[in-house]
Amino acid sequence: MHTDSGDLVAALDIGGTKIAGALVDGAGRPRVRARRPTPAREDGATVMAAVAAVLDELARSAEWPLVRAVGIGSAGPVDASAGTVSPVNVPGWRGFPLVAEVTRRVGGLPVTLVGDGVAMTAAEHWQGAARGRADALCMVVSTGVGGGLVLGGRLRSGPTGNAGHIGHISVDLDGDPCACGSRGCVERIASGPHIARRALESGWRPGPDGDRSAAGVAAAAHAGDPVALASFARAARALAAGIAATATLVEIEVAVIGGGVAEAGDVLFGPLREHLRDYAALSFASGVEVLPARLGADAGVVGAAAAAAAEAGLWGLGRGTGEATVSGTASGM
Repeated sequence: MHTDSGDLVAALDIGGTKIAGALVDGAGRPRVRARRPTPAREDGATVMAAVAAVLDELARSAEWPLVRAVGIGSAGPVDASAGTVSPVNVPGWRGFPLVAEVTRRVGGLPVTLVGDGVAMTAAEHWQGAARGRADALCMVVSTGVGGGLVLGGRLRSGPTGNAGHIGHISVDLDGDPCACGSRGCVERIASGPHIARRALESGWRPGPDGDRSAAGVAAAAHAGDPVALASFARAARALAAGIAATATLVEIEVAVIGGGVAEAGDVLFGPLREHLRDYAALSFASGVEVLPARLGADAGVVGAAAAAAAEAGLWGLGRGTGEATVSGTASGM
């Protein structure tokens, strides 16, 4: 086991908009950064070339010789057991052998792959709002809705790296079709694009800045627009139903919510907490606390680094991606 505080992990956070990379230290601090836009509509080789450009920039750092492992948090679905990714919003990657491609470029360093929701969970449990909690659901609510679980103080990513993917729990059996093939999924109701779509369909119109996104709806909701408030309340209800279902199934104590939609603040968290009281009615589920995430845009790289460090036995973190022991200290996970 490597416990030298000088050991670093190279981390990648891959989504439909950007590919972020960082060299992360044992205190969860990104020390060197790189970033490229994701050529999401291009072929798989072009997307991989952007990933390679991020890795190459990190490798040019004087600190690269301290790197002991590589962590990847990717939009999903992912298959960690096979080392492949098939992000819904990157059509050029279907069953793409990302782990093999990255391994080939990093000189044989160990490479760990997890879904982006699991990466965010690892970050928030190690250094963020779920720190010190034994049982937690952490969620990313943005263009999509993802998540991950910590149970019994251990990150539980499952055999393929997708455990805790709350965005595709169905909360409306007769709801609209979801891109995943189901109906009425949390993501189909609570993601940013669907909050905006619902508001526009219900008669909301953007302000002078013309912002038609969920951020524009949030601004209108803060100003008291009833249609904007109703759209966020509906999203909050879907999130509450998903959180309550999770709490009933595995007895979580806290739900941490991050991502762009969470930046709406009280117009989301207020109705969410109200609806959760209705849905989480059983005594063992009723005490779930809802908290905003703390790590913001760094959650992806910090969490990918934490997952890789746990697998490699770095920084005193527990070994095993899906069974990583997470303590509440800066030097342990």
